[in-house]
Amino acid sequence: MLMRETPVVIDGPVGQLEALYLNNESLDNDQPRGLALICHPNPVQGGTMLNKVVSTLQRTARDAGFITVRFNYRGVGASEGTHDMGTGEVDDAQAVAEWLRAKHPDLPLTLFGFSFGGFVAASLGGRLEAKGEQLKHLFMVAPAVMRLGDQDQLPQQGELTLIQPETDEVIDPQAVYDWSDQLERPHELLKVAECGHFFHGKLTDLKDLILPRLSN
Repeated sequence: MLMRETPVVIDGPVGQLEALYLNNESLDNDQPRGLALICHPNPVQGGTMLNKVVSTLQRTARDAGFITVRFNYRGVGASEGTHDMGTGEVDDAQAVAEWLRAKHPDLPLTLFGFSFGGFVAASLGGRLEAKGEQLKHLFMVAPAVMRLGDQDQLPQQGELTLIQPETDEVIDPQAVYDWSDQLERPHELLKVAECGHFFHGKLTDLKDLILPRLSN
């Protein structure tokens, strides 16, 4: 049975947020494995929830049996407000996470973030943990780690996976490697050879890296 996402509107801090939600609870199969929230790349550079890497992350989580939601930050698509390029997008992500948690209070939460969305997901994870949320996993894909400041606390519980293309033309791979080296909490760093920022020709490789880590 083909599972399709449903367009939904979520109340955000500065107006309504456009989102796509997939709830597989009604299907005659195993119970959902968990919740997956996916954060998209830089809106100033054209990033939206329909980005092909974001779409691959959503389909991978779906195939692993997760309920999924992806959304547009303020000022993107039909989402109200204007770009903040910082804490505002994290505020938006928190509103979506709280909406998802209210619907599914008992399922573990996994966060995904691509590029700028890696910063958003990481910062969100720290916020949620401070409020008592126990994250299952945080995936940061080609993450904009240079945006993480002292006020952005990473979650300290749950698993953390960094996935970095080795020939990334947007995010300096060495900056991610250095950040990983300085990171005190347990995590894994996966390097994707001969791969640029947008995973051209490598989306299947990305899925193959993530899927087993969602299924354990």
